[in-house]
This record gives sequence, C-alpha cells and structure tokens, in this order.
Amino acid sequence: MYIFLCTVSLAIGVFFWLQGATLVLAFAGLEVAVVGLAFLVYARHAADGELISLQGANLVVELETAGKLERTEFERQWVRVEPKSGDLSLIELSGQGRSIEVGRFVRPELRQVLAREIRKALRSA
Repeated sequence: MYIFLCTVSLAIGVFFWLQGATLVLAFAGLEVAVVGLAFLVYARHAADGELISLQGANLVVELETAGKLERTEFERQWVRVEPKSGDLSLIELSGQGRSIEVGRFVRPELRQVLAREIRKALRSA
C-alpha cells in the first residue's frame, strides 16, 4: 500500500513538474518521506503489549515496548497488587524487592477490574 501511495504521489508530482509547476514534485517527495517516517514509527510500536500469566507458583509479567521485551517473575504468594497513585492509575505489581507497572493498554476505568482479576487469580490454586 505504501509503494502504491508513493507511486501515485510521485507520478502526480512528475506530471506537474513536466507542466512547469516544479514545487509540486518537491512537496510530493516530502509527503512520501513523512508518510514513510510515520509508518516506521507505527511499525516500531505495533506489537507493543503486556502479557500477565501464572506459570506454576510464579506470576510472570512480560512487557514489550518498541521491540524491547522486559520479563519479571514474582512468587505468587508475595505479590502485592495496588494502584500506583489513584483509582485510574496504572497497577503496580510488587514483591521480593521488584516492582512493575501494568495496565497501559487497558482503559483507565477498567484498570480496577484488571487488578481484581489478578488478585483473584493469585488467590486461586
């Protein structure tokens, strides 16, 4: 799709350049470059996410941001689940001298539901 957009924009730019409007090609090139940069920024963060899972006696949190994976493991009996500052803030999981914030991809009004579900999962089993 990007190649098609580039081809159309540059073809229009070349057409107008041949007609004597030389600045149109320059702005078409600028447009192609800016859209390409926007696609690169989007692609870098397209796979961002959080994965929270129980694996045996451990709570495992994996955060992926811009291609960087951060993995933290907690023993489930020592995990504390609480809001960072207020009811609509990120959820802080802490224990054994480590902490991590989760809930970036959850709407603020649903973060308390996520915290309850994590607490419930930690109590079961």
